[in-house]
Amino acid sequence: MRRRAIKNLCNGQPPPLLGSRIPLASLIQTLAVAEYLSFYRAAQALSTTQSSVSTRIKALEQDLGIRLFERNTRGVRLTEAGRIFVERVSAGVDQLDHAVKTAGMAASGECGRLRIGIHAMIPGSYLAELIGQYREDHPGIDVEIIEGTARKTIMQLRADRLDVAFVTGRPDLPDCHSRCIWTEPLLAALPERHPLAGRSAVTWADLAGETFLVRHAGTGPQVHDHIVLRLIGRWPAPSILRFDVGRGTLLSMIGKGFGITIVGAATSLLPTSGLVFLPVADEPEPIPFSAVWSPSSQNAALNNLLGLASEMRVSNLAP
Repeated sequence: MRRRAIKNLCNGQPPPLLGSRIPLASLIQTLAVAEYLSFYRAAQALSTTQSSVSTRIKALEQDLGIRLFERNTRGVRLTEAGRIFVERVSAGVDQLDHAVKTAGMAASGECGRLRIGIHAMIPGSYLAELIGQYREDHPGIDVEIIEGTARKTIMQLRADRLDVAFVTGRPDLPDCHSRCIWTEPLLAALPERHPLAGRSAVTWADLAGETFLVRHAGTGPQVHDHIVLRLIGRWPAPSILRFDVGRGTLLSMIGKGFGITIVGAATSLLPTSGLVFLPVADEPEPIPFSAVWSPSSQNAALNNLLGLASEMRVSNLAP
């Protein structure tokens, strides 16, 4: 470990001062001599001259007022004071070497932390596959997941408690960057005994007058606004009921005949009973889902996630 750290830290450039007195190169050369017990072999390992090593260590001993090595015709050996000095310096050099490596890994996005805000993570969905693949590709990154509404995750992003938020739609926020990452067809979730359940698809006109169930959490607010936008002015007017329940409970309520809802296609991947999912034929376009992040972010781990998202989307679109 010490020998590898010495080679990593000694790059042949003019050495900085450690503290206010001792050049780092002098310490590295001292460790090398202690490792090899030879000025000649230490110089070879550090790609320098024996005279340079000898001169630096002699100067270090004079600065410290301590004799670190005993020299004789058979070589050198550490004094007791030298042994203690080398043990302490070696620990410091190992820590410095680790710090340099860790900083380099963080700069390339291979270690560190990535905080992700989501509306849900459904097994088999694009988002679940994206995060799963990212963790496999970058095992040194601690991935933290926070679930909440788009409003909540954007607020946390602005407060620097998240690195990225995945939200429904194409948000146009003046203080954030955003990019559409994937899309999903819009489906109507109906009880299997619903009069429309036998169709291959439904239209918004078919859904006018229905009782819609939406959640307060997750994508509930966007679902509520989308229903209002699509059915405004239609007759009979829809009824929209909001519940503070989880996604699974809401789907169970629909299966029991409490009403219907609209969902992205990923929701149909959940294990459910008593439900049918039908495409909304006159929905203009699939539902977009976007990544939102701060323009001031310097997190390389985030850049790697966004790059992987682009790769996976291209792969999914390929014939």
